[in-house]
Amino acid sequence: MSILGPRGDNSLIAHATTTAAPLTARVDAVPPQAYFVGSAIFHYLGPSFAVLLFARVDVLGVAWLRIASAALVFAAWRRPWRKFRALDRSGQLLIISLGAVFAAMNACFYISIDRLPLATVAAIEFIGPIALAVIGARTSRNLAAVLAAVLGVYLLTHVRFGGQPVGVAFAFANAALFTAYIVLAHRVARRSPMGGVDGLAAAMLFAFVFVSPIGFAGAAHALGDPIAIAAGIGVGVSSSVIPYVFDQLAMARLARATYALFVALLPATATVIGVVVLRQLPTAVDLAGIALVMAGVALHRETA
Repeated sequence: MSILGPRGDNSLIAHATTTAAPLTARVDAVPPQAYFVGSAIFHYLGPSFAVLLFARVDVLGVAWLRIASAALVFAAWRRPWRKFRALDRSGQLLIISLGAVFAAMNACFYISIDRLPLATVAAIEFIGPIALAVIGARTSRNLAAVLAAVLGVYLLTHVRFGGQPVGVAFAFANAALFTAYIVLAHRVARRSPMGGVDGLAAAMLFAFVFVSPIGFAGAAHALGDPIAIAAGIGVGVSSSVIPYVFDQLAMARLARATYALFVALLPATATVIGVVVLRQLPTAVDLAGIALVMAGVALHRETA
């Protein structure tokens, strides 16, 4: 069927272009920092569903349900396989690598929080991103911003490196993979012709392939449990669809070091959500940590 107008011109193509333009303009009008805050908020809604799942599904099964539901949403929404086939070899390897990182990172994260307090895992997870921020600091002002954020996160998470050796090992593996995610996802966000959400969608499909051999067996018995399925979809959408899409929108306009520093906002965001949703009031030390994190982000400036 022709997509040309009744006069054989490109009127329909022009109409599609003009209708897409306002949406793109609205997306671009939102500051990238706002997308990051949105990502941080949804990042902490996911664990509330995961708590329900841990009572019903094996740890690796939860990772499988999270990635499987996210992959299904992305496949139906973006249908990224045609654009992926059109990529050159280096572009395809980048997408596949990000998919492998998604699979391994989620598995390591759930194994570690099954054995260690979430605050400890979050503190260890911050090591890699802060190293990226230090590498990209370059100025004394930005270095001061990084140091303020580090101290703030330390106060918020009350770092404790004790606990089960297996949990600590997987927490450090998760930190390394989270750093790899920032590096690879930042490249995807700025790559054409399959940057942004389409690249993310393709990567999630590969993540499903990589996680299935280690996670499907743990989730198989839950496939007949409507509550487990609903919770799995909730985890996938709130933890792997909305925040990763927001990350892509933020990364497209933020330098990698800036995004890595903004990761310091995650513990502060978690504290705020704890107050609003769970009525968990912060201590004076928590408030001091939040203030230092905010100061670090406010101090930071993009380098040329």
